[in-house]
Amino acid sequence: MIPIMSSAPLSTATPISLPVRKIPGSYGFPLLGPLWDRLDYNWFQKLPDFFSKRVEKYNSTVFRTNVPPCFPFFLGVNPNVVAVLDVKSFAHLFDMEIVEKANVLVGDFMPSVVYTGDMRVCAYLDTSEPKHTQIKNFSLDILKRSSKTWVPTLVKELDTLFGTFESDLSKSKSASLLPALQKFLFNFFSLTFLGADPSASPEIANSGFAYLDAWLAIQLAPTVSIGVLQPLEEIFVHSFSYPYFLVRGGYEKLIKFVKSEAKEVLTRAQTDFQLTEQEAIHNLLFILGFNAFGGFTIFLPTLLGNLGDEKNAEMQEKLRKEVREKVGTNQENLSFESVKEMELVQSFVYESLRLSPPVPSQYARARKDFMLSSHDSVYEIKKGELLCGYQPLVMKDPKVFDEPEKFMLERFTKEKGKELLNYLFWSNGPQTGRPTESNKQCAAKDAVTLTASLIVAYIFQKYDSVSFSSGSLTSVKKAC
Repeated sequence: MIPIMSSAPLSTATPISLPVRKIPGSYGFPLLGPLWDRLDYNWFQKLPDFFSKRVEKYNSTVFRTNVPPCFPFFLGVNPNVVAVLDVKSFAHLFDMEIVEKANVLVGDFMPSVVYTGDMRVCAYLDTSEPKHTQIKNFSLDILKRSSKTWVPTLVKELDTLFGTFESDLSKSKSASLLPALQKFLFNFFSLTFLGADPSASPEIANSGFAYLDAWLAIQLAPTVSIGVLQPLEEIFVHSFSYPYFLVRGGYEKLIKFVKSEAKEVLTRAQTDFQLTEQEAIHNLLFILGFNAFGGFTIFLPTLLGNLGDEKNAEMQEKLRKEVREKVGTNQENLSFESVKEMELVQSFVYESLRLSPPVPSQYARARKDFMLSSHDSVYEIKKGELLCGYQPLVMKDPKVFDEPEKFMLERFTKEKGKELLNYLFWSNGPQTGRPTESNKQCAAKDAVTLTASLIVAYIFQKYDSVSFSSGSLTSVKKAC
């Protein structure tokens, strides 16, 4: 392992010994180059090979390429990016002095604001915009206030979730994770983040998570692979944006739910943070849908899947032993403070995030000309160029992580593991960073890792062993 920079762009000392290199790669011929790269990205090579093969081709973790969406029906989108695929170059994406984040959440493509009440929500704002400060501080305040009820609400909802799983297992050989997980996530985040109880509306209680699912999917469809048989996916999913009216009914019901059941939060947004009611509603729904519900919908099945089955008995034994030693089997002992003492449980969560970050790609646009440093070279970046980092590849940087392809339970333990947290990126910044109004780091960064740790701890309080396979829970052995 070699020492590298954290989130600082380029010190005056480090690059002196590194050669300045022209950025390799190209964007190809107009129209044809982006189209060919789009087909490689979504079809011929797919991720992560699209990026890893180009790293090999150019013998560089920094290069020029195109990322979708693009031609023929995205004429206003520029697919040209500079890929940054090692930890050192990737860290530049989070230095707000040299990059800006306006409208680049998913690249140069931005879903229509009609999906968010005809306004740009916080995720699309740069830190230089005053509205970003208001909304980010509002989000941080909500998280602080909700911490009082977070853990008991989580335990209660987990009781319901695993009760559903056990009921399903009693009827068949497996319990599918996703449907029950999504309902659990919607209920939990509505209660904690919004202070709104979905049970107040039978329709929202039963279908609220499905409305969020559809609303997210239709916005992001041009940028993600959904596993449809090619070339049908390229023709019908990646070639144009779908109209808002397809999800308008569900989204308007969610607006009504927030307006009627989250009155305290909405009032505080207006009186303490000078947001309008509409600004508060649409930002709350975006945070609820994209950041919380959407992020955990991707991450939680991966986290549980990493617990594995009987082949992972040794790992489960280590986790169970630590949980029982720290909190026993009494759920009342679960707290943010107690899981902070569970080094192995937290390392398990960090390693899951390292290998499978919920948001795989990060983007930033150069705010000015600057020199970007990788491990072995320095490159000139021009103002306005779009940088793209593919985190699942970045987080396998062999110059930072030993045996990077391997899941190592104890990777983030002891002093060496704590040092590695400086280079763990999944939250729009390093794990050791602190979300503030002056950066774009996820406001709930710490809440995510602590919540995931609480879920793992809950499981090993309740069960001696569990088995997960192919997106399903296949068996549980209750604690004696």
